[in-house]
Amino acid sequence: MNVSPPRYSLVLPIYNEEQVLPRLIERISSLIGRLDGETEAIFVDDGSLDGSVEYLRNVVAVEPRFRLIELSRNFGHQVAITAGMDAAAGDAVIVMDADLQDPPEVVLDLVAKWKEGFEIVYARRVKREGESWFKRITASLFYRLLEKMTSVDIPRDVGDFRLVGRKALETFKQMPEHDRFVRGMFAWMGFKQTAVPFERPARNLGQTKYPFWKMMHLAVHGIVSFSEKPLRVALWGGLAISALAVVFGTYAIFAWIFETGVIAGWTSIVVIVSLLCGINLFMTGVVGLYVGGIHAEVKRRPLYVIDRVAGFDKAMRAASDSRRPFRKPRNGASADGRTLRQL
Repeated sequence: MNVSPPRYSLVLPIYNEEQVLPRLIERISSLIGRLDGETEAIFVDDGSLDGSVEYLRNVVAVEPRFRLIELSRNFGHQVAITAGMDAAAGDAVIVMDADLQDPPEVVLDLVAKWKEGFEIVYARRVKREGESWFKRITASLFYRLLEKMTSVDIPRDVGDFRLVGRKALETFKQMPEHDRFVRGMFAWMGFKQTAVPFERPARNLGQTKYPFWKMMHLAVHGIVSFSEKPLRVALWGGLAISALAVVFGTYAIFAWIFETGVIAGWTSIVVIVSLLCGINLFMTGVVGLYVGGIHAEVKRRPLYVIDRVAGFDKAMRAASDSRRPFRKPRNGASADGRTLRQL
């Protein structure tokens, strides 16, 4: 069965979502029926350990608008998003989580803003139902910390739920860095952007994939990706410690000279150890400014590895006569372990 080239591409990363998948498929199918153009839904299984991938294989086998990318292991949420966007063929690509806390119906509002001429439309959470006060406070701290520490204007209370136009998507695909923080990458691009407010519902099935410690890791990851401030803190921290060592050493020397009860040998040990520790931290910060930016890139490993794909053969046949065809990765990309970034 042939289908027309898509106007819209939905990208949904999947990790252990077996419980929510039946309801998700139902609502995605309903959404596709309400959009004003051909739509594909790309599910990216990020190494699920439950029955998610088996369920999706059965769905994709009978639904020509659905695609499936199976990564060879769990590469993480940000990489799974990237894999789906690499494969997307639509003029507008919508990234959303699969847990239904990103309501599919909000996509209609994102599309409406895109038609007004905005290249990137992100969904801003104005209410978070079903979350504890601790989760709300830590989430608020997370976004404020990013705002203060990063060098780009990352919108507050915004996750990865967004619509991206083809121009922004092609720019995104030219950004090959491995240290990926997707929402920061889109904020860095510029382009004409706007927000659509929505109320985030409580999660009814499954478990959150971003507990406290994972949120902390994401915050640190985002700061390191888009800011040199932590390294500069190390620099100034090293200088401060060195200065304190000089002051304290001066005091120790005077105490020794005037014999105020200083233990023999204590003065030289304190001065030398304190000074060397400060200088060491200072030099570590200097070297870190250079090493931090290149460490993840020099290994040149693939960003992700694909185990197999399904549903894309229909898309390629439909796109064969279009102005912007879907291109299959060089040397194939199903069970041979190659990546869709080889476009």
